[in-house]
Amino acid sequence: MRIGTSLVEAQSPQALDLIRDELLKAADDGFSSAWMAHIFGLDALTALAVAGRGIGGIEVGTAVVPTYPRHPAALAQQALTAALALDARLVLGIGLSHKIVIKDMYGYSFDAPAAHMSEYLSILLPLLDGQPASFDGKTLRAGIGLSVPRRAEVPVMLAAMGPRMLQLAGERTAGTILWMTGQATTRDYIVPTINKAARSAGRPLPRVVCILPVCVTDDPDTARARAAKVFEIYGQLPSYRAMLDREGAQGPADVAIVGSEDEVAAQISALADGGVTDFVAGEFATGRDRLRTRNLLKTLIAAQP
Repeated sequence: MRIGTSLVEAQSPQALDLIRDELLKAADDGFSSAWMAHIFGLDALTALAVAGRGIGGIEVGTAVVPTYPRHPAALAQQALTAALALDARLVLGIGLSHKIVIKDMYGYSFDAPAAHMSEYLSILLPLLDGQPASFDGKTLRAGIGLSVPRRAEVPVMLAAMGPRMLQLAGERTAGTILWMTGQATTRDYIVPTINKAARSAGRPLPRVVCILPVCVTDDPDTARARAAKVFEIYGQLPSYRAMLDREGAQGPADVAIVGSEDEVAAQISALADGGVTDFVAGEFATGRDRLRTRNLLKTLIAAQP
């Protein structure tokens, strides 16, 4: 199992410089990948293209870009351009986002989201592969080709948790990117469902990227209380709430990986045993605990064959 880290977006005019520093540090520390969220702050693809230019030795990815606000041809064009700027491999993580964002904020219909994603992939995937897209669906249409040069493949991964989305991810993409999905749910539901879809489609087993909050500490109660506060909103969004309920978790703090070095290492190891291919650390600790968390992750990376 590869070990990656999440990039934390600073709220300052120097945000891109700070992301670059994070990327350089992550590469130096041996992380296999670094992932950037795309919510209401920086555009993740643009930020990675600028901050990651000239940095090799680490994969970078978006976790994740919402599909509805961008036509798939526009997103393919942007992703291919960003990939040209990077010496690192770019993974395009995409997702539906949430009804409260897409309908209430952007004003788009959020009906039949899985059907929307299927149609989206029918345009996005050929364009990323250097082929023209010709598609006429219920929600999306395209008859377009792109002339952006392609240095390397840009794999697509889905934020997939529901059965239909997991089927799409297994049948048509490189895998899934998870958030707020606990170890038992990943092992017993996510991995079997996506792997079955991939096998049925005659595809290689997909990647399962599991992002979870992590903190090495001698005060787990305080760390979980902080996790409950920092990540509170994710316990209220339906897609994450469904995964927490399946896990039997009251809230985000219950799926955070918290404890001593040995306890955290054991929880991360359990994810690997459950079929996770990439663990991505959402490092939320402060002070000495932050250093302890990073040092443990570096130790786990160094111990890998």
